[in-house]
Amino acid sequence: MPKTTKKGTAKQSELPATIKRSDAKAQRTFAKTHDSAVEEYGEGERANRVAYAALKHTHEKVGDHWEPKDKGAKGPSDAQARGGRNTSRETAGGVDANASRKHLYDLAKRMEIPGRSQMSKDELVKALQKANDRATARARS
Repeated sequence: MPKTTKKGTAKQSELPATIKRSDAKAQRTFAKTHDSAVEEYGEGERANRVAYAALKHTHEKVGDHWEPKDKGAKGPSDAQARGGRNTSRETAGGVDANASRKHLYDLAKRMEIPGRSQMSKDELVKALQKANDRATARARS
């Protein structure tokens, strides 16, 4: 099912909930990439993975939605988003694992993650991923 209208805007009824709660650019990026991937690979999991990988180049997941990355921080957010055929690398679930520790710490502070000042960069990524998953689960309820 196409995720964009004939005008190229995202169909709200076809978007995942976390993307519905995100800005219009995130919605367009996901929808247009998904539609293109469906033409190339067919409907299904692969089209979804391609669309999320494209979204991770311009946005990062913060809580239950996606926010634009800072200027200069564009690009894949983790090894899986870097892509390539038949990839099965670890994903950070939308957290920009390539961001600086300071950026990750600032996000952890915003999300009120306890113990953040003592965490390494990898620990911050994992803590943010868990916090995002919890926020998304709460939003579904």
